[in-house]
Amino acid sequence: MNMSEPTQFSATGLRGEMFRDEPMSRHVSWRAGGAAQRVYQPADLADLQHFLRQTPTDESLIAVGLGSNLLVRDGGFRGTVLLMVGALTELRMDGQYIYAQAGVPGAKLARFAASNNLCGGEFFVGIPGTVGGMLAMNAGCYGGETWQKVRRVQVLTRRGELMERTPQEYEIGYRHVKRIQDSGFMIRDGVRSAEGVTESCIPHPEACDEFFVGAWLKLETGDVEAARKEIKTLMEKRSASQPLQLPNAGSVFRNPPGSHAAKLIEECGLKGRRVGGAQVSEKHANFIVNVDKATATDIENLIEEVRAEVESKTGVQLHPEVRIIGERA
Repeated sequence: MNMSEPTQFSATGLRGEMFRDEPMSRHVSWRAGGAAQRVYQPADLADLQHFLRQTPTDESLIAVGLGSNLLVRDGGFRGTVLLMVGALTELRMDGQYIYAQAGVPGAKLARFAASNNLCGGEFFVGIPGTVGGMLAMNAGCYGGETWQKVRRVQVLTRRGELMERTPQEYEIGYRHVKRIQDSGFMIRDGVRSAEGVTESCIPHPEACDEFFVGAWLKLETGDVEAARKEIKTLMEKRSASQPLQLPNAGSVFRNPPGSHAAKLIEECGLKGRRVGGAQVSEKHANFIVNVDKATATDIENLIEEVRAEVESKTGVQLHPEVRIIGERA
């Protein structure tokens, strides 16, 4: 079923929009994949709280920003997708900190910091996602990582309770964030493997209790013109080295210790390898691009093919950064 017009959620007091049987290809950067049973875009944080208070705790939920690190299998997702872009968009100075909600894109955060004479956040411009996903997987690039700048985070429980936490309450590593266990549950890194085994709770609340909905970031004062020049330089570098003209999900694999996934993939002769409409980018080997109406199955099969061949030829196991959810067609 295809749904083009929003329908209001039947519960009272909600101000957002509910879409049913919504193609997730419209909401992920790969422009491929199946439909979600329900997609809810809250009006704001208070509306999201109200929504969660009325949602059964056994309902499968996933929070999505720009959809740049996500693949929904062709069989679709049985549950509710929460769209943070266009909803959790508050971005402001709060004393000496930047307060950014989960739906704020990394590029917008970088520019906001520079416009407020703050330095050290220029690398955010290279992250093709939003603050929520950046927190969930400790996203980074060009030598910077999200949690290096975090002073506290704002989380929302499945029961709609809003709380603040500090970095000391998490185990934080490379593309990895895990809540230190203290009450019978954990928040793990935001990655789902290509085999479909979940390794995460955020942003997969079907397996946990909390979402990241905001953060306070500490940057240093500095030369705004230098920061703006660095942002421009990083954007040019990204454009020159990445296949931005084609639908993609950013880096597909984490870099293994002491090496780079792109280097291993290229050394195995996999640049240009194709499955259906999905192809290993000729420009950057750690990108898989949608060159001709790729299905989610095409993309997932290519991920597995690359993993198998790299392991066979080098002995190195590559682990996906991208999250794969839903049912096979």
